[in-house]
Amino acid sequence: MAELITLARPYAKAAFETALEDSALDKWSHMIALSAAVSGETDVSTVLSSPSLSSDQIADAFIGVCGDELDEKGKNFVGLLAENKRLVLLPEISSLFEALKAQQEMSVEVEITTAFEISSEVSNKLAQALKDRLKREIILATKVDQSLIGGAVIRAGDNVIDGSVRGKLSKLAESMNS
Repeated sequence: MAELITLARPYAKAAFETALEDSALDKWSHMIALSAAVSGETDVSTVLSSPSLSSDQIADAFIGVCGDELDEKGKNFVGLLAENKRLVLLPEISSLFEALKAQQEMSVEVEITTAFEISSEVSNKLAQALKDRLKREIILATKVDQSLIGGAVIRAGDNVIDGSVRGKLSKLAESMNS
């Protein structure tokens, strides 16, 4: 997996720099996400790995599936990936692109998992507290997982705050066993 990310990184950076120059981060984000979704389709994967097709034929077929969703630079990007046999990296490129975009926009995706549904007032307070602490815009998603028993688990980028009852019970059990 680390190898795929290493291979994808220069392409993600190049796409990001182009999008930044053109002030088109959202457009590029959409084009790369769509391309990543297309590359994950079983039929498309078969075409991408076909040794009988040239890179131009693969690029044309891929662009044909994406339709008018790709602009000229997006089509050139797909062509470059096809030429270098890197279309299979599109999911990793998309992930890296989104991380660069979030860093540029000073935003972070936060997922709050609770044992019970929380009100919009509580989620707004949590989002504001996280915004103050992380000094970034918060893109909040909430989820319910009744197995937590109570409390919440907050995931913000690489940070995880486990304030759930299940997490505390696990820590207690672990400390008693050691």
